[in-house]
Amino acid sequence: MKSYMLLPAAVLLLSACNLTPTAQVTAPATVPATPAATPATTLTSTPETMDAFERNTRLSRGVNLGNALEAPNEGDWGVTLQESDFQLIKDAGFTAVRIPVRWSAHAAETAPYTIDPAFFTRVDWVIEQALSRGLAAVVNVHHYEEFFQAPEQHTARFIALWQQIASHYKDYPDDLFFEPMNEPHDISASTWNDTLATTISAIRATNPRRYLIVGPVDWNSHRRLNDLQLPADDHNLIVTFHYYLPFEFTHQGAEWASGSEKWLGTTWEGTSSQRDNLDFDLDVAARWGQDNHRPIFLGEFGAYSKADMTSRARWTAYVARQAEARGMSWAYWEFRSGFGVYDGQSQRWNEQLLKALVPSHAAPTTTPQP
Repeated sequence: MKSYMLLPAAVLLLSACNLTPTAQVTAPATVPATPAATPATTLTSTPETMDAFERNTRLSRGVNLGNALEAPNEGDWGVTLQESDFQLIKDAGFTAVRIPVRWSAHAAETAPYTIDPAFFTRVDWVIEQALSRGLAAVVNVHHYEEFFQAPEQHTARFIALWQQIASHYKDYPDDLFFEPMNEPHDISASTWNDTLATTISAIRATNPRRYLIVGPVDWNSHRRLNDLQLPADDHNLIVTFHYYLPFEFTHQGAEWASGSEKWLGTTWEGTSSQRDNLDFDLDVAARWGQDNHRPIFLGEFGAYSKADMTSRARWTAYVARQAEARGMSWAYWEFRSGFGVYDGQSQRWNEQLLKALVPSHAAPTTTPQP
């Protein structure tokens, strides 16, 4: 998510797509032999007749397990995932978790770019905690900043990471979704499209039917969906975008967003104008999905804790309900950190946020003891 968020002017920029031809991206010739993990959870595979729109319903109400595995090391940003977290999420009425993972910090810098087996074991545990409770799980590559700084130098490593991840989880049930890259940014659409095509092909070598979640450049902006190119014959794709507008509201006081202190006190009242702006943005994504016959997953949205709780809950509820009204699944950013729907210190749900996300649920207020 947003520890690296651009300034709002960059986030909102509508730049022309750079269509400069790029060299064809090819997968590494060899990758380390990665033992396939044996899932402890046994679930029935998706019937051949189920399409991506039906699979997208498994993601209908999700939450991001942010600031944990996408930190340089789990715990560095104050979050270490616990078994009780998953039961809390399930009991609250969520259907899925999105698991941001910084694989690039746990893999060799040189070919064949071997992922640390101990780190694989930790990710295995997190996935199993979700699947064993009937929660769908999305695993992505998160915070691979070196790729965006020098894509030509890191593409082979990025694809090799996915060859290993795909091989490792090839026997897992269909409730495990792969998301190749979180928020591609600072690269052209053509570079990202070429890399994505090669990555999808590499994943399909071991996971021919796995459902993949893919998004456009500019931090998964809804305004760049028209630049996203997907293989027409691959129908097991779900398209994602992220939404944090108005940025001055959702990121007021955010320590990583320069100038955000002056936004403190910004409210979201749900005025006619505010609702119209939000509706317009969601309609852009919904129309693209309809025109391209692709299901839409709103993979991140949230408002930082420096905003007043009433405005946060009002904005969150409106985004969630309007996304649902347009047939989108969603995943709130995030579980128990700066945007958290759950307060890890008091071990209580932030009730206004939880009711905004899952209005029908009367949540327990405290964590069950392990």
